[in-house]
Amino acid sequence: MDGNSERLLTPGEVAALFRVDPKTVTRWAASGRISSIRTPGGHRRFRESEVRALLSGDAGAAAVTVV
Repeated sequence: MDGNSERLLTPGEVAALFRVDPKTVTRWAASGRISSIRTPGGHRRFRESEVRALLSGDAGAAAVTVV
């Protein structure tokens, strides 16, 4: 799979994985704690590989630290 076809997750999907509110994920993105991609309609999407790295505790793969 090349870099442009990676699965993108919605804020709700990311929130479910971290067990937080979707607004928390949006705040993380707005503050730069996790990177996001904007759709043409302005919605945020998150790279699945980055989210999975965060969940596994791989701090080098992503910028967010979950406390």
